Amino acid sequence: MLTDVVRPTADEVAARLPGDDLVAADVAMDRAFTLAAPPEDVWPWLVQLGKQRGGWYLPRSVERFVPAGRRATREVVASLQHLEVGDTIPDWGGREATLTLVEAVEPVVLVHRSQRGRTAFSWALFCAPTPDGGTRVHSRVRLGPVRRRWLAERVGGAFDEATLLGLALGLRERLGEPIRSVTK
Repeated sequence: MLTDVVRPTADEVAARLPGDDLVAADVAMDRAFTLAAPPEDVWPWLVQLGKQRGGWYLPRSVERFVPAGRRATREVVASLQHLEVGDTIPDWGGREATLTLVEAVEPVVLVHRSQRGRTAFSWALFCAPTPDGGTRVHSRVRLGPVRRRWLAERVGGAFDEATLLGLALGLRERLGEPIRSVTK
């Protein structure tokens, strides 16, 4: 199944990640995927993620339905590699939605925080080297307080899974990995 591409292990879900203390979460969403490239090659792509930055990487087969001016970059852009703790970048969660970087340890972790109405939001991207020289990318989103937990878990969870699946496939393509290898 294609969604297995972003399925975290039980150990990943149970692990404590940087940023876990930022939000008293009612809902936590973990996704993880493996890339064949080492963390040092993956890091520049993660640093430039975001609206009005490198975009959100999707595979060509999906991006062709996105207007040309809104497609993500297909290269590492030097001017987007300077992201500092405290920097705020626009997010796709609405006109006023932003993400503020609260932690960055190259090439291991990026942690963002945001406030969406009364709900605090954190997003951690954690990169771990794999024994074969690749990278395991672990994404954790934490939300709290959440008024309708079931809605956040099901609808928000489905959106998060689709978004991270697109990211995983888009990064694999940009790093020169064949996308057909992800299906089981």
